[in-house]
Amino acid sequence: MLKIGIINGPNLNMLGKRDKNIYGDLTLEEINQKIMDFAQEEDMEVIIKQSNSEGDIIDTIQHLSNQVDGLIINPGAYTHYSYAIADALRDCPIPTIEVHLSNIYSRESFRRKSVTAPACTEQIAGFGYKSYLIALYALKDLISNNQKTVS
Repeated sequence: MLKIGIINGPNLNMLGKRDKNIYGDLTLEEINQKIMDFAQEEDMEVIIKQSNSEGDIIDTIQHLSNQVDGLIINPGAYTHYSYAIADALRDCPIPTIEVHLSNIYSRESFRRKSVTAPACTEQIAGFGYKSYLIALYALKDLISNNQKTVS
C-alpha cells in the first residue's frame, strides 16, 4: 500500500469561510475527507497536515520524506516567495506534487510565479479539491512506473 503525505499551508484551515468564488465552499475537513475516501478506493494511505507556519511546513517536509512514498503540498501564499520551503522540497528524495485549488496563473500577477513548483516533480492547479485527487492518482502512477523501471 502506498503511503502519501499531504501538506496544506497557510490559511487553508479557513476554507469554507474564505472567498468562495475562488476557493469553493468546502472546508478543509470536507476536502480531507474526500481525499481520504479517494485514497482508500485507490488502496493508498494518506497522512494530512496543515500549518500556517513556514518552519512547521519545512519540518513536516523533512519528517514525512522519510516516512512516505510521495508528497503533495499546497504551500498557499508561500508558493510565491518561500525559498526555504523550495529548498526543503529540493532535498526531498521522493516524488512531490504542488497543488492549488484555484488556477494561480489566471489570478493576480504576483500569484503567477511559483518558487516552489520548480522543486517539485509536477504541479496541478485550478481543479478545486479535485487537484488533490488528480495529484494522488499522478503520484500513484509516478511511483509505480519508477518501481517498474528500477526492477
